[in-house]
Amino acid sequence: MASRAHPVDGDVSPATDGGDLPIKSSPHRHKVGVPPKQNMFHDFMYTFKETFFHDDPLRHFKDQPKSKQFMLGLQSVFPVFDWGRSYNLKKFRGDLIAGLTIASLCIPQDIGYAKLANLDPKYGLYSSFVPPLVYACMGSSRDIAIGPVAVVSLLLGTLLRAEVDPVTNPDEYLRLAFTATFFAGVTEAALGFFRLGFLIDFLSHAAVVGFMGGAAITIALQQLKGFLGIKKFTKKTDIVAVLDSVFSAAHHGWNWQTILIGASFLTFLLTSKLIGKKNKKLFWVPAVAPLISVIISTFFVYITRADKQGVQIVKHLDKGINPSSFDQIYFSGDNLAKGIRIGVVAGMVALTEAVAIGRTFAAMKDYQIDGNKEMVALGVMNVVGSMSSCYVATGSFSRSAVNFMAGCQTAVSNIIMSIVVLLTLLFLTPLFKYTPNAILAAIIINAVIPLIDIQAAILIFKVDKLDFIACMGAFFGVIFVSVEIGLLIAVSISFAKILLQVTRPRTAVLGNIPRTSVYRNIQQYPEATMVPGVLTIRVDSAIYFSNSNYVRERIQRWLLEEEEKVKAASLPRIQFLIIEMSPVTDIDTSGIHALEDLYKSLQKRDIQLVLANPGPLVIGKLHLSHFADMLGHDHIFLTVADAVEACCPKLSDEV
Repeated sequence: MASRAHPVDGDVSPATDGGDLPIKSSPHRHKVGVPPKQNMFHDFMYTFKETFFHDDPLRHFKDQPKSKQFMLGLQSVFPVFDWGRSYNLKKFRGDLIAGLTIASLCIPQDIGYAKLANLDPKYGLYSSFVPPLVYACMGSSRDIAIGPVAVVSLLLGTLLRAEVDPVTNPDEYLRLAFTATFFAGVTEAALGFFRLGFLIDFLSHAAVVGFMGGAAITIALQQLKGFLGIKKFTKKTDIVAVLDSVFSAAHHGWNWQTILIGASFLTFLLTSKLIGKKNKKLFWVPAVAPLISVIISTFFVYITRADKQGVQIVKHLDKGINPSSFDQIYFSGDNLAKGIRIGVVAGMVALTEAVAIGRTFAAMKDYQIDGNKEMVALGVMNVVGSMSSCYVATGSFSRSAVNFMAGCQTAVSNIIMSIVVLLTLLFLTPLFKYTPNAILAAIIINAVIPLIDIQAAILIFKVDKLDFIACMGAFFGVIFVSVEIGLLIAVSISFAKILLQVTRPRTAVLGNIPRTSVYRNIQQYPEATMVPGVLTIRVDSAIYFSNSNYVRERIQRWLLEEEEKVKAASLPRIQFLIIEMSPVTDIDTSGIHALEDLYKSLQKRDIQLVLANPGPLVIGKLHLSHFADMLGHDHIFLTVADAVEACCPKLSDEV
């Protein structure tokens, strides 16, 4: 308990019988201003604008001629018309190097990620051809590299396989994949168009760290099938089922040639990544390592015919560009609902990853990206992709990091990558026939390792234990149950934390910092002294229906505890309860009723309620509800110091 200033005779005015305690007024004390009454329509429009248009996206259109407004509108939808005007050969050189570098990384990754989604490898390449072209025209990020990613591929594959078996019914599975991709795009575009991008912020950073870490381990475990050459493998994704499947096949299902290939090239990939980390100038080494691994391992399998010895290979890979798939999307029937449900989930996860990546690199290069425009670009990209035989594409962190390190200047690097993928589809796909599945497994394992962010988890544990629970809940949900359950746990814990913070706001007892007029939390500042006869409490949240009863009860409990302490110490009884309302940004009718109940309860105990520094919204509502009249305008002050001076002037001069 903080120390109290010693009382002086006459410092605290005695309570009057059955009435308010007298408050000394001062001609030099500022009164709390009451804002002018706002027009209800203007108040609604202001709230609406701050909620959905806080960035004022139309500010550039003001006072501009029609032709200029048309051009600005075109640039807003297609940023390529903005940055394209200043594009030059120097920028193209940087984009060319970056595009070729990420293409060498994406081609082997795409083949592996498609298998992760239980799709033919060609669909991974398709998804790195059309979507990046669309994004290059509509996206606002200069650094993000578009294509399939491991987590979304695993999530999509898991959700789709729960509805349709890809082995027994591959055509229906493929159609459902295109349908899910279409509605993933619709979801993303709708969130951006209706400016609902703030919804993805409900998935906390801690939950994302846990989910990504769990998904990375799950993906790596899934690769043991190809890494060890196991033919019969579980369809479940939880760690128990996967390890049981692995060890049950140890005596007869493992292939030593496959293990040798996988282990050798995984070592090579990890070593190349280490070289790139130690010397930033050699960023290209880990970028080209996967493609080099594919070329060498494919050549090795071809000349030794290791596929005859049980080494599983990619086999046939169709040549040609993306065929149209519009007629394969379900727009009716039972599979429509399934496609919508899977698409919404996959779209939200893809959106969360892409926007986070875009903001990260934008901050590093000191430029801004519009989150809502990004969502529209990603959504249109996936809608178009679903009609051209692509599955869900988004921003890839590993490829975006390489793109950034390679010196990309604009989204043209995505176009360069798409052209390389196009040439691969047209001329080079037959060369992947003898590519061993083990090398694809090694590439995916190498790609997902960075998703396990141990340092971030340690920091979360140090900073916020509740955040750490959310992180671990998502992590263990993914690895011990399934990806979708882990995602559900991540979202649920994130919402639970929000509800907890809203319904149980923090309150604090304030004391005076010696030789100042400042009042602060006595737990943070033990030297702060409390004025005898006065209890000052700060409420650190808006007071709404969801927390109004808790706030009232918590204040009453603070008062009861303080009364017991002063009684035990033979100090003057509490006669004034001051509520510091600076952090109270808003209050609703339930909050006002809670203050009324508190006021009436205190009156019965001869304790005067005093308010300090209510904000404009709060004081306006207190006047409209006539609570200010009930309390008395002379019991509402600009600062805690003013309130204390009015309650007991002699003590306020001495503390």
